[in-house]
Amino acid sequence: MELGRDSDTGGQVKYVVELSRALAKMPGVYRVDLFTRQISSPEVDWSYGEPTEMLTTAGEDADGNDVGESSGAYIIRIPFGPRDKYLHKELLWPYIQEFVDGALAHILNMSKVLGEQIGGGRPVWPYVIHGHYADAGDSAALLSGALNVPMVLTGHSLGRNKLEQLLKQGRQSKEDINSTYKIMRRIEGEELSLDAAELVITSTKQEIDEQWGLYDGFDVKLEKVLRARARRGVDCHGRYMPRMAVIPPGMDFSSVVVQEDAPEVDGELASLIGGTDGSSPKAIPAIWSEVMRFLTNPHKPMILALSRPDPKKNITTLLKAFGECRPLRELANLTLIMGNRDDIDEMSGGNASVLITVLKLIDKYDLYGLVAYPKHHKQNDVPDIYRLAAKTKGVFINPALVEPFGLTLIEAAAHGLPMVATKNGGPVDIQRALNNGLLVDPHDQQAIADALLKLVSEKNLWHECRKNGWKNIHLYSWPEHCRTYLTRVAACRMRHPQWQTDTPGDEITAEESSLNDSLKDVQDMSLRLSVDGDKYSINGVLDPVSASSGDPELQDQVKRVLSKINKTETNSKDTEGAKLENVASKYPILRRRRRLIVVSLDCYDSKGVPEKKMVQIVQEILKAVRLDTQTARVTGFAISTAMPVSETIEFLKSAKIQVNDFDALICSSGGEVYYPGTYTEEDGKLLPDPDYASHIAYRWGYDGLKKTIWKLMKPEGEEKSSCSPSPIEEDVKSSNAHCVAYFVKDPSKAKRVDDLRQNLRMRGLRCHPMYCRNSTRLQVVPLLASRAQALRYLFVRWRLNVANMFVIAGETGDTDYEELISGAHKTLILKGVVTKGSEGLLRTTNLRDDIIPADSPLITSIKGGATADEIANALQKLSKASL
Repeated sequence: MELGRDSDTGGQVKYVVELSRALAKMPGVYRVDLFTRQISSPEVDWSYGEPTEMLTTAGEDADGNDVGESSGAYIIRIPFGPRDKYLHKELLWPYIQEFVDGALAHILNMSKVLGEQIGGGRPVWPYVIHGHYADAGDSAALLSGALNVPMVLTGHSLGRNKLEQLLKQGRQSKEDINSTYKIMRRIEGEELSLDAAELVITSTKQEIDEQWGLYDGFDVKLEKVLRARARRGVDCHGRYMPRMAVIPPGMDFSSVVVQEDAPEVDGELASLIGGTDGSSPKAIPAIWSEVMRFLTNPHKPMILALSRPDPKKNITTLLKAFGECRPLRELANLTLIMGNRDDIDEMSGGNASVLITVLKLIDKYDLYGLVAYPKHHKQNDVPDIYRLAAKTKGVFINPALVEPFGLTLIEAAAHGLPMVATKNGGPVDIQRALNNGLLVDPHDQQAIADALLKLVSEKNLWHECRKNGWKNIHLYSWPEHCRTYLTRVAACRMRHPQWQTDTPGDEITAEESSLNDSLKDVQDMSLRLSVDGDKYSINGVLDPVSASSGDPELQDQVKRVLSKINKTETNSKDTEGAKLENVASKYPILRRRRRLIVVSLDCYDSKGVPEKKMVQIVQEILKAVRLDTQTARVTGFAISTAMPVSETIEFLKSAKIQVNDFDALICSSGGEVYYPGTYTEEDGKLLPDPDYASHIAYRWGYDGLKKTIWKLMKPEGEEKSSCSPSPIEEDVKSSNAHCVAYFVKDPSKAKRVDDLRQNLRMRGLRCHPMYCRNSTRLQVVPLLASRAQALRYLFVRWRLNVANMFVIAGETGDTDYEELISGAHKTLILKGVVTKGSEGLLRTTNLRDDIIPADSPLITSIKGGATADEIANALQKLSKASL
């Protein structure tokens, strides 16, 4: 880790690392995985390229024995985005879905490994998935939906609050702010996180009322009403609000030297460093020398500020307050620890601008010899910096415009430093708990100077604040934080995949699975983090060379299974897979596929009927895959559409395509999943996958949703009128238990998806609305359902890796098109096929560039009228692509 290298490596990184370590030490916690991005670049430390890094081993059980071989806390680095580039967080948004798919692969691997170690052979699923910050919250929401596991969220700093503060400063327009910070994409990610989260953890109560209260998805009053109704067992009509819990962050006190608050004499620092009475200087920490070389009189009380040179940290206002207050300058020094830098010209714009302003202000007020601003410090220097300030009877200051929490204030208090801090945000709660300083308006330069002068000049007040800080600091220990955290998490409604895992499609699959379990150590799946389809396989390709080094019994098992596999392959060659395709099975043939071709072409005419050219395209795709008989045997087909299953089957029959040619039908915009040849009634009618139905039922309020949408879609001002015409009409044929469907009679009067979703969120309704079929239909499916999430479900349920899926789509489509294109799967775009989609009704602000990567090797395109050979060649090239 390189803490302080830029605005993305500050206190939040330290927080999540220390939280992971502390949780792993708690009784009952077996393993903590901390996901981040893998980067192999000379720009960053070599450790960024390591796929796995152990942070700490787990504690011992009640008998003093080690908990297990895979226990402890680990950093798991997932490759996504350009492997050889360090990207700032604002540029990572288009690659979020790649991260989700890579993280999902790791979780599935670990669920199996941990199942063998501690689960009695059954998969061990994550207890919760905890997202930190907006991008991780967005990712956690998708992972939570794919795995049906509860989600916890910590926002740290919030987009709406930042946008509000930046607009108040008046230096940038909303468009400029969005261009720089991708603020609208960030806010949408935070809203999605609120939709999916069971629990939101904040550092302060102010964060709940004044920051989360700005969001569509959270309303303090409605949350209290719904909680009271739920407690009394009264129907909430499908409305939900996440629970908020204030849990202050913890701190690692291992580096804090316990000091007695004995009466101290002036010149203590001088006695420590020596030299004032003719004695030789004593050995002091290197960082002390680095700071003191700036100062004419290093024995004066030190005002210490420690933060990144970020405009929102308000360092320049602090410097002006110091420079314009003569009594403060005469009494104290100022030390600014502003991250690490080599050359200001090479720093990002905002940070460089702050540093240049700092240098200009030092020159303007002639503060040479009074202000220290070292270029470099190590993380293990920070305790020594606090100690130096405390030895000089100094003060710690955090003048940020808004401080979500203020971990440095806790660290400073632990080292005996009183504080001056912003009154906006977390410091209010910290001051209430510790009572060790003064709060100020960060915009009031005079108030900052007065507070600092008061603390450094009034010795009795200084000692009282120091003593109070030490007395109350235990409230912010990591064990205290973790105990509260685990208590809150335990109250979440526990969810995890409910289906049986012992569902072999046939004898071969059962023995393959059994053998893979026996060869766990050889396969070492716990460290297989690649999402490359050739490297990753839950059911793994057996390697007879590796297996033959085991015991004789294991060798016999390998021979038996391999002989059966060879025998099956021979039979398949003779019949070209016909027998395999036509025999109905208890479980879908999909579970034995290694590749999946997903047809997601949204070709509809002005009435929402599939266009005739779509028939020919689907036929050409089927032909293309069957050109290579070797890959055809392990390749399955799925169709992903907004049409209900009845219309999907009618369409396939009109094209003279057998329904059983498809392994899966993802219908109703991801509201239902079907497996032709499996899950059928006696008369042959297809039944939806019941496991998927229960999987997506989270926060689905069908009846309340229907009533609300009907009102919301009426023209503005006429919502309560029963006479005014509505631009929508119920589509009974397309509706089902997990899809509310409507005809759109007049698209020009229809609300955009972002406006509709905003109105639904404000009422506590969590769902996934979309326009489809050339803007002729409005469909609403559960929050955790979508065509993209259905593909992840197939991965989790049937172990068919998303990285081995090929999505074939047009250049535009339904309003869920964007999320269907990005991810770890391969995407083939057929140009000119879809002439008009529904994306015009998606949102007011265009966020497409922040959702779909512009230069992904996993996305390619060919002309719309491509032949089977051209499609086959394109798929072949795509199959070799990797992140």
